[in-house]
Amino acid sequence: MHPAVFTRNVTSAWGDAGRRWLAALPDLVAGVAREWDLTVGDPYPLTFNWVAPARRADGSAAVLKLGVPESGHLSSEATALDAFGGAGAVRLLHRDDERGALLIERAEPGTTLRALVREHDEQATAVLIDAMRRLHRPAPPGIGLEPLEQRLEDFAAHKERYRGRDPFPPGLVDQAMSLHAELCASATERVVLHGDLHHENVLAATREPWLVIDPHGVAGDPGAELGPALYNPLDGDEPTLRLLDRRVEQFADGLGMSPDRVVAWGFAQAVLSEVWTADGGVPRPGRALEVALALRPRLR
Repeated sequence: MHPAVFTRNVTSAWGDAGRRWLAALPDLVAGVAREWDLTVGDPYPLTFNWVAPARRADGSAAVLKLGVPESGHLSSEATALDAFGGAGAVRLLHRDDERGALLIERAEPGTTLRALVREHDEQATAVLIDAMRRLHRPAPPGIGLEPLEQRLEDFAAHKERYRGRDPFPPGLVDQAMSLHAELCASATERVVLHGDLHHENVLAATREPWLVIDPHGVAGDPGAELGPALYNPLDGDEPTLRLLDRRVEQFADGLGMSPDRVVAWGFAQAVLSEVWTADGGVPRPGRALEVALALRPRLR
């Protein structure tokens, strides 16, 4: 029996393909474990993918991650991890795109960077800056990752869905969509992006002090990485808005980027996050919208 939230998420996102995948999941876990010679533990708390600790034949720790193959999400994750090559991110150990299976290095002890936010946010931001500088390698032609420009389609789909009934302040989505297009057009380099780089996707490890996990895998302008780093953590009572100005300046200095471009990408990506949330069936705006509205007056 799968957890109810996990079942609901998978079937809502992928319909019949998700239901078939859930039904076949026990056999899939057993088959992959046998072929990759793994001892698999109980799964972690599940959202959209099945994820569990595993032990390889040589005794090394790993994580087995399985997802609906039709989604393509784990294929993009594997491609990004392969591009990162273990420098600042967990290593990709095995992939099977046809079955939607990944085996990745386990970061231990695995505590998240979020633990530093309240007392040492500048230190946490420095860790994110270092991760971005190490991960952002040129995206080779044909890498097979979603172009950042393609996310304009998500803005357009949102506008078509709501047609004047938008849950956001007037003009906000149009402004973010236009700005996203301008920023993509003015990019001077095209790199492999994590796509969801924030405090809970950076874990304490032993091979390196911090390792990044769970990339979405996107190709485009490096500044697009800043959105999630500015509006996270999304829950809890961390003083995200109070930290915003300092984070903007620190990212600008650390990445050699103008503060105006940091603000612009932060705004565009924060609105896009809220667009995804609304279109996924969550009507109440969240912290990303608060950050977008705080950044809006600073746009130039």
